Amino acid sequence: MADIKGILFDKDGTLVDFNATWLGVADFMAMDASDGDRWKADRLLAAAGFDFANRRFKPDSIFASGTNLDVVELWFPRLSNEDQMLAVARFNEITSVQGSAMAVALPGVVDTLAVLHKTSYRLGVATNDSTSGAEKTLVTLGVAQLFDAAYGYDAVANPKPAPDTIQAFCDLTGLKPAQIAMVGDNRHDLEMARAGGCGLAVGVLSGTGTRESLAEIADVILDSVADLPDFLSTRVKETV
Repeated sequence: MADIKGILFDKDGTLVDFNATWLGVADFMAMDASDGDRWKADRLLAAAGFDFANRRFKPDSIFASGTNLDVVELWFPRLSNEDQMLAVARFNEITSVQGSAMAVALPGVVDTLAVLHKTSYRLGVATNDSTSGAEKTLVTLGVAQLFDAAYGYDAVANPKPAPDTIQAFCDLTGLKPAQIAMVGDNRHDLEMARAGGCGLAVGVLSGTGTRESLAEIADVILDSVADLPDFLSTRVKETV
C-alpha cells in the first residue's frame, strides 16, 4: 500500500454525479435515436439499463459502464459498419459537448483531488466515455491541471475492462501497475484493475454500483472519493 504512487479514476459515478449529469443526456440521446418518439425512446432507455421506478441506471448496465459503440450496437443492431460509425460519431458529439457542459462534481471531489495532487500522486482518468468528453469534463470541473492524462474508450485499442488504459498510464508516468490504484463505481473499473495488475482496486458507492455488486472484486469499498486521502494515509501508516 505504501508503494501506491498513481491513481486512475473512473469518471461518471466516481468523480461526476452520474444521475445529475447523465439522465438528461441519456434522454436526449434516446429521443434523437428514436426520431422524437417518446415511447420508442423509453424502450431504448430501458434496454440500456434505466430503472424507471427508481429513476436511475442499474449497476453495470450498458449506459452505466459501456461505450457509445456499445449503446449503438444495442440500439441499432442492424446498421452497416459505415452507418454504425456515423451513429457513434453522433453520440460522441452529444456526450462530449452536453455531458461535459452538464457535469456535476460529486461532493468533496474537487477538494479531494487537490489534496491528492498536492501529496504528489500522479492522477489520471480512465473512462468509457470519449477522450474529448473526459478532457472537457475535467475543464468544466476546474481540475484539468491536476491530471497527467484522461483516457477515453477511443484512446486505447481495448477499453475497460481490458487493461490497456493501465498500461498507457504506466507508460506515461513510468510507474508500475502495482503502484497504481484504480477507483471506480462499477465492476468494469475493478475488473480492469485486476486484469492490469493494479496494486489496489477501490470501489466507491457514489455511482451506480452497489456494495453487493462490488464486494467480490474490490480490495476496499468507500462511500466516495472524498474518503480516499484518509484511507490511503491510514494504510500507509499501518505498513510503516
